[in-house]
Amino acid sequence: MVSPAQEKRRGQGFEGHWALVWRKFLRHRLGVLGGIIVLLAYVVAAIPDFLAPVTLEAYNPAYAYAPPQQVHLGVSTEDGWQFRPHVNAYKTVVDYNSGRRIFTADPESIIDIGFFVVGEPYKLFGFIPAARHLFGPVEVGQPFYIFGADRLGRDILSRTIYGARISMTIGLLGVAASLVLGILIGGVSGLFGGVVDNVIQRLIEFVQSVPAIPLWIGLAAAIPRDIPPLQVYFFITIILSVLGWTSLARVVRGRFLAMRNEDFVKAARLDGCGPVRIIFRHMLPSFLSHIIATVSLAIPGMILAETALSYLGIGLRTPIVSWGVLLQEAQNVRTIASAPWLLLPGVAVVIAVLALNFLGDGLRDAADPYAD
Repeated sequence: MVSPAQEKRRGQGFEGHWALVWRKFLRHRLGVLGGIIVLLAYVVAAIPDFLAPVTLEAYNPAYAYAPPQQVHLGVSTEDGWQFRPHVNAYKTVVDYNSGRRIFTADPESIIDIGFFVVGEPYKLFGFIPAARHLFGPVEVGQPFYIFGADRLGRDILSRTIYGARISMTIGLLGVAASLVLGILIGGVSGLFGGVVDNVIQRLIEFVQSVPAIPLWIGLAAAIPRDIPPLQVYFFITIILSVLGWTSLARVVRGRFLAMRNEDFVKAARLDGCGPVRIIFRHMLPSFLSHIIATVSLAIPGMILAETALSYLGIGLRTPIVSWGVLLQEAQNVRTIASAPWLLLPGVAVVIAVLALNFLGDGLRDAADPYAD
């Protein structure tokens, strides 16, 4: 007797499981779009020094809270329209009532924009000296703020690009640590059952019952404020992992309970395999596609958690630059009213989270290629 799934597989030829998963994923348009955006986001996180117009250290107090500049593709000359990408320079007037500068565009003074321009020097990947930037002002030092500037005259676009390096990788590392904990603890719970299963499930229920924000605050408060930024990054990753492994452990435990009496598991036990080898060598590969989908859906939660922690001031702190740290500038209502462009790093968070969710939905649907 041939099952419907086997009959469907015969109709699809002799392709392997992963080939069928890939084919079904390609039919999920939002999933493919999300995958492209996620890939681009991690490219940005890998080489922000090259992609950003200026470095993190660049600032100019004379352009504090400068508004975004509009990019123009050309100029009108006596010979007609000429392709010449540029932005208009600023004209400043001091408002003596508020003590702030008021910036307006000066159409008579333009700042040319180029690609692969020579700008401020940096070290690509931390050790390769370079000075080329993907785009920026042709003349080094000209004001170039297409996303506006913050209170110190720092470029919001460049800092948002640099923020991807922390915000995107902390979600990836946090999920990786949660993946190890979830698979190991959930696998032991489902494989052994009985008393071991009861103890682990009560532990999971206890962790899930603790309010997340107070637990974040308590764990973040335990981090000394004078430790190096790299250690802060490490501790925040651990905090996110401690809170994120329980849901995956529940999924793994349910699947292992269903499979532990299968013939291949019994054969592995009779062959003398230990619990760790049974979990990672025999049981885990049977639903690896489901785990990949679950992980891709967990990364957005990690990114949002880091953003919330940093925004509340209990996560990453300056001089580390992440999207949550950048949004700290937008905590004041008066500041937002006068400089709404400070919320633009939040747009990057929304795009990244939506893309990861689209990718996760596509992977989840493709995880079972035999389902309609």
